[in-house]
Amino acid sequence: MCVGVMGTALISPLYPLYQHAWQLRTSDISLIYVVYMVGALFGLLFMGRLSDTLGFRTVMLTGLLLGWAGTLLTMLAWNLPSLNIGRFAVGLSSSLIVTSASVGLAQISRDGASQHISMITSFLLAFGFGLGPITGGIIGQWLPHPLIVTYVPSLILGVLAVYALMRVQLKSHVAELATASLGWRSFVPRLAWANRRDSLAFTLTCACPFFAFGVFGIYASMAPLFLEKMLPWHGPVVSGTSIGVILLASAGTQLACARMSVRWCGLLGLLAVVLSNAMLVLNFRLGSPAVFIVGVCAAAAGHGMCLLAGISMVNRIATPIERSGLISTYLVCGYVGSIVPLIAAGWIADHYGLPVAITLLGLCVIAIAAPLAVWFFQHPRMREA
Repeated sequence: MCVGVMGTALISPLYPLYQHAWQLRTSDISLIYVVYMVGALFGLLFMGRLSDTLGFRTVMLTGLLLGWAGTLLTMLAWNLPSLNIGRFAVGLSSSLIVTSASVGLAQISRDGASQHISMITSFLLAFGFGLGPITGGIIGQWLPHPLIVTYVPSLILGVLAVYALMRVQLKSHVAELATASLGWRSFVPRLAWANRRDSLAFTLTCACPFFAFGVFGIYASMAPLFLEKMLPWHGPVVSGTSIGVILLASAGTQLACARMSVRWCGLLGLLAVVLSNAMLVLNFRLGSPAVFIVGVCAAAAGHGMCLLAGISMVNRIATPIERSGLISTYLVCGYVGSIVPLIAAGWIADHYGLPVAITLLGLCVIAIAAPLAVWFFQHPRMREA
């Protein structure tokens, strides 16, 4: 899982280098990101339930090989279309890897270890995503031929991951879970949902990745803007580190909160999202480094606790035969949370200016996330041990 998601974020600090080398427009850079997101959503919608049909190891192996090929094509890309094909493959592979790895961790774990497995899953997601832009920023800043050399670590780790996966010996009860035949119905785009008894609890659960991905996307896009004013250094290492530090801090938060109850984790995570947006809105008026740092810390804490609470509730609600489908729905909500707010903020910024856009977006998040935090805390399904 860590190798798979690391490759998705590796390119983030390199966008200015591609823009300079290939004379790309701003819309071309946006297209690269959108193509990756389309690949990820395509995988979740059309192939999100394959782990329940084929078994998690088969799907994970397919995802690793597809991601390796997509990374290689990205490294060798000679123009924008070839780069976008590679990014689509990387996005598709990330969905296959995350869903299959999440199912695999739950299947091979001992009974009663649901909370521990949930912490490992959300930690690896944040850690892998954080490792990508930091690696890309360091290589892009100081090593020669960064548009080629940056992808070498991911390719090497991909080979090691395939080798390790092939050597894993599964217990018989895990191998028997994948007995369904593969047919066209396995690829019908359909988002799985919890049963009626758990529908509201799952809705509140899906709010966690929506706001976690959303607050990260906002701070990841705003951080370079603030850091340019606060720091004398510029380049890929600054943008890559600013993105990676938030995610690594999120991973650290999850380790610190591993023993926290789900309802407290969800409550504090969503309230941290509220605080981070309030600090962002306030900082457009004050321009204070201290306020920015508080906002970044709140964003990292909110991201970590929301993901930990969310994946814990998915593992609590899902039965073995529907786990990959519910994880796919959970991740789709996260991706929607990272896309829709940024598109809305971009449109408002074009017409009314960036401060107005961030203020409106921040106030909307505060108005929605605050009551959802209380609702999450009070729901009886979140109170269960």
